[in-house]
Amino acid sequence: MATVQDIEIPDSAARNAQAAEEFQDERMVLNMGPSHPATHGVLRIVLELDGEIITKADPDIGYLHRGDEKIAENMTYTQFIPYTDRLDYLAPLANNVAYALAVEKLLGIHDKLPPRCQYIRVMSAELARISAHLLGLGAFAMDMGAVTVFLLSFTEREKIYNLAEAISGARLTTSYTRIGGVMRDIPPTWLDQCQKFCDEFIPALNEFETLLTRNRIWVDRVTGLAVISKQDAIDYGLSGPNLRGSGVEYDLRKNQPYLCYKDLEFDIPVGSKGDCYDRYLVRMEEMRQSVRILKQCIKKIPGGAENKSKEPVNYDDGKVLLPPKEKVMTKMEELIHQFMLVTEGMNCPPGEIYFGHENPKGELGFYINSKGGGVPYRLKIRSPSFVNLSIIPKIFQGAMISDTVAILGSLDFVMGECDR
Repeated sequence: MATVQDIEIPDSAARNAQAAEEFQDERMVLNMGPSHPATHGVLRIVLELDGEIITKADPDIGYLHRGDEKIAENMTYTQFIPYTDRLDYLAPLANNVAYALAVEKLLGIHDKLPPRCQYIRVMSAELARISAHLLGLGAFAMDMGAVTVFLLSFTEREKIYNLAEAISGARLTTSYTRIGGVMRDIPPTWLDQCQKFCDEFIPALNEFETLLTRNRIWVDRVTGLAVISKQDAIDYGLSGPNLRGSGVEYDLRKNQPYLCYKDLEFDIPVGSKGDCYDRYLVRMEEMRQSVRILKQCIKKIPGGAENKSKEPVNYDDGKVLLPPKEKVMTKMEELIHQFMLVTEGMNCPPGEIYFGHENPKGELGFYINSKGGGVPYRLKIRSPSFVNLSIIPKIFQGAMISDTVAILGSLDFVMGECDR
């Protein structure tokens, strides 16, 4: 029988070390989302916590999956245009342009579009950029408690919706772009409305900066948080403001120019630290540069506001676009042509292409594999939100629970295009 002297009693230091080890092994797993207001959509993040410190974060996506890529393979190229509105549903005008340019690259006409069409598309894309950044800024600020900024940003977005409604007839899901051009020319007073918006928007943007940029609470909450190094941003394939916020000066409008961007002057804002604050500053400056682009387009657009010189807004080689309605109603050849285009789609050549467009969230890319005919054999979408979310496990580690809403707001993603 063992006596008291035979029993080994650990000292207090060993007991404390053992208790600490057992305590650290008991981590809490917390589900954030998918129905959480700060996850900006149906995103679920499985957080592993040590107290209030995040030790592991796994993003779980797919709750909004609609199978857009498979849907595209069962309808004509033109029929898929409305589905692009539902990708980044904060920037439908830009989505339309990206998809149309991809199909036009397959057709070999993306660099042959009429100049007026190019300017209208650029203006549509830049208005969409401002609109998307405004909602991203407003949601980011509201998550941090700055409700006033959210209300002010939505006031400016309503003006952009009015402009979208004037050219397309719709405010949210516009479907304005067509393969080879746009739905219709801009109204005679639209450029004046756009100029008025630009003049009113810069003072509003200055007010946003007054409320946030030097706000002590805002700066303390976002400075130094979720730092993404330049190399990590490249390695993870980030794009858009999240990439440029880390100091990488890469913008498809400059590096691989399309439409009339090569004829316009604008700067690419970049950050220095790659934290949440830098990503906020980059988006603020991008809105200023978009206004700069819009003002140039208003002055340079061929045909002016009323287009008295009848500058075309659609590329027409007799194969891509529907014939004029008056000819369809009076001539058999045009009637047959319209019937074939509507039922079978435009005849695209076999081949495969990829086109990347600088969307508000980053590079929105379309890969099309064609076997010929009016329906794509395969269509894949490179959604910037999906790629940008891949860095969550890295930047969440070591942050606190209260930091999660700030980090997500700074990434500015939309689950509609992430899940596709």
